[in-house]
Amino acid sequence: MLKIDHGLIAADLEVKIRKLWEASAEKIRSIEAGADPAAGSPVFTVAGRYTSRGWTEWTQGFQFGSAVLQFDATGEKEFLDLGRQGTVERMAVHLTHAGVHDHGFNNISTYGNLLRLMDEGRIAANPWERHFYALALQCSGATQARRWTKIRDGGFIYSFNGPHSLFVDTIRTLRVLAVAHQMGYGLMEEGDRRVSLLDRLVSHARTTAEYAVYYGEGRDRYDVCGRVAHESVFNTNDGSYRCPNSQQGYSPFTTWTRGLAWAMCGFAEELELLDRIEDHDLAPYGGRAEIEAFMLRAAKATCGFYIEIVCADGVPYWDTGAPGLAKMPGALERPADPFNDYEPVDSSAAAIGAQGLLRLGHYLQSKGEDPEGRTYWQAGLTVLRSLLGEPYLCVDKGHQGLILHSIYHRPNGWDYVPTGRKIPCGESSMWGDYHAREAALYVQRIIRGEPYLSFALKDQHR
Repeated sequence: MLKIDHGLIAADLEVKIRKLWEASAEKIRSIEAGADPAAGSPVFTVAGRYTSRGWTEWTQGFQFGSAVLQFDATGEKEFLDLGRQGTVERMAVHLTHAGVHDHGFNNISTYGNLLRLMDEGRIAANPWERHFYALALQCSGATQARRWTKIRDGGFIYSFNGPHSLFVDTIRTLRVLAVAHQMGYGLMEEGDRRVSLLDRLVSHARTTAEYAVYYGEGRDRYDVCGRVAHESVFNTNDGSYRCPNSQQGYSPFTTWTRGLAWAMCGFAEELELLDRIEDHDLAPYGGRAEIEAFMLRAAKATCGFYIEIVCADGVPYWDTGAPGLAKMPGALERPADPFNDYEPVDSSAAAIGAQGLLRLGHYLQSKGEDPEGRTYWQAGLTVLRSLLGEPYLCVDKGHQGLILHSIYHRPNGWDYVPTGRKIPCGESSMWGDYHAREAALYVQRIIRGEPYLSFALKDQHR
């Protein structure tokens, strides 16, 4: 269980955040110097070097998005140039990739961050460049919305597994639907039928909250409030829910902790989005009160569960039911041990989860719901502090990873096991590094009193 430091303040992390950006700069330069575009997107490190792993192309945006975040945090123009050039030259294929559910990961991280910086006045407001970013995000949002499965009580954006499959991960990729909707864009279907991207966003979030998140209401023998299923399976013939499943977790009835973190961060961000959407826009889809209620319920449940199932320092093992944990009595009562002989930790889940805790805490405090909001906020700071120090932050210039001890796919055995070790450890992932940077930038802006870091547009761009 997380040992929350209730006395920690954001400013206490300023020196550690500065150290992260110093290390980050070298990592980005090294990856750019050694990357082979023909080999595919960098995914995770093997013996300290980023390598590709074909499954789906969902990490390219984190590569160039990291450079954009580096510029955002430090003002170093070389990283803006790198991120912008990489986006223009390499990201177009991801805009209309009809085979994946990961549009928000790839395209908000690149085109979205660049558009945000232009809106904030951080980069020159060139009308044609703005139009380029906006058009890219509109295409991406519509393409993602096209992956649609209708069910009895709504629908969802289906995963790359097929129309029967809802992944919990997708809750955070909804960001691209939100941005495209804010631009007044919609998906055009047969017969010139216009489909609302906001409708698809709310419906998918509602389905995820209902079926992927558990609330301790006796749904099955393993119904613990806040746990999530990686995959929810539906019968596409009649639209009925069939069962939970897991692709990257240990089982359908345990919780893959990165999936939990995606839900935490995704629902918290969507709650923030609601404040930028008018009541009359939300009315056809259940209304503000109902939508806010189911999102808040899911966010609180998942964030509360995370606090309970992580180690004392806020870093989780890769799955709550990982069988080797039975050989590690008291594992959750002490800091996570990446060098144990039984089960790997997943620092990427902590990087994503920290931001979910921070955003939910900030949201609740902005609504006057204190001290509950303050608890989540302090929890997020505590988790981030752990990632910004040993044994996670990597300052070794010979290692291309920024945050060590990330896990990709434990069941498939894809993760590198160093010589002399029994389990994967000491490696990094493109999503873990990106989300650590994003969380650090989020807190840095809070410390400096800069604009609040949000994916949602400040202006409608209509």
